[in-house]
Amino acid sequence: MTTTVSLESLRDLAAFRALNGCAISLFLDLHPSVSPTAGETATRVGSLLERATKSHGATRRDLAHEVREGLKADFERLHRFFAEELDRDGVHGLAVYAAGLDNVWRVLALSSSVPDAARVSDDFLLAPLVPLLGRGNGALVAVVNREQGRLLALRDGRLDELVDRTEDAPSRHDQGGWSQARFQRHIENVAHEHYKTVAEELERAFRRLDRPRIVVACSDDVRPEFADALATEVAEAVVGWVAVEQHAGPAELHEAALPLLEQWRAERETELVERWREEAGRDARGVAGWKDTFEAASDGRVETLLYQEGLYQEGAHREAFRCPACGRASLDRSACPFDGTKLEPRDDGLDLAIRLTLVHGGEVRAVEHRRDLDPVAGIGAILRY
Repeated sequence: MTTTVSLESLRDLAAFRALNGCAISLFLDLHPSVSPTAGETATRVGSLLERATKSHGATRRDLAHEVREGLKADFERLHRFFAEELDRDGVHGLAVYAAGLDNVWRVLALSSSVPDAARVSDDFLLAPLVPLLGRGNGALVAVVNREQGRLLALRDGRLDELVDRTEDAPSRHDQGGWSQARFQRHIENVAHEHYKTVAEELERAFRRLDRPRIVVACSDDVRPEFADALATEVAEAVVGWVAVEQHAGPAELHEAALPLLEQWRAERETELVERWREEAGRDARGVAGWKDTFEAASDGRVETLLYQEGLYQEGAHREAFRCPACGRASLDRSACPFDGTKLEPRDDGLDLAIRLTLVHGGEVRAVEHRRDLDPVAGIGAILRY
């Protein structure tokens, strides 16, 4: 089963810092177009592990003997995992976090691709996961007609049924001695009560699942009456309406709902970028570029960190400096302004900004559809204050 990347899971990873040994982060692209065979995958895994073994983080002269032994054990475990335990079924990307001396071993099987990467440090690499935030999870699909009333939740890239309130609607053979007009009113009343029941189930699921986005699958003639039955807050969470075949299964419903959810993501992105442009433009609650973004993230002032999605390969290797005592990030090599500690060089500037934002309770967003951040080196932030 694949894992959905959530803000909570990223915060958990961001809070980790190895106290007893080192932390290994390994990402592997398993999309069939990149890794079509087991042999191709094994070759790339071997190359990644060899690169990590010889990296600066794994070969530093100041590593204690027990730390070197711990690293050796972690690399051996990684080799065993890829040789004996890897299950590629439905998996397009993989993230593995290992820090044996600190009792951490975490494997994230992903439904989306991630770029190949491997790093040894005292913390975990996060940037490759940010573009996957929320994808494949967190939406509700309601399938409604005069008989059906099904609710499905999007989890790990597929739709799982939550509720089925399908009922037998009256048909012509039920008319008996009723007049046509009276029987028609009866049919309409039954349909109205059915829509009301489904709407109430949808509201309960909506509140229980922390107010996710909603797609409604129904015909045009059903839409007005079902829309009237929805509570105001639920109606506001509906991102789109779609017509599907009456007996459409989860796969067909997922295919129909996904474009509407992606469109909502794009609109949400536009709102964030426009807000950032306005705040940064009037020098208010917005910053642009690495220097000011690092400062704001270090101070815990970032509400939402924004960076251009293609920035990872460049930004992750951007030279920066971090205080080993308090974790502040800077482009300046001078001592930490708060505790005077000598700053240590890092080559993962983007990851530093992401980590600082998350540990201070902010959110992160990889901007896919806009290029507004290009003129400011691809990074900026909306601030709390």
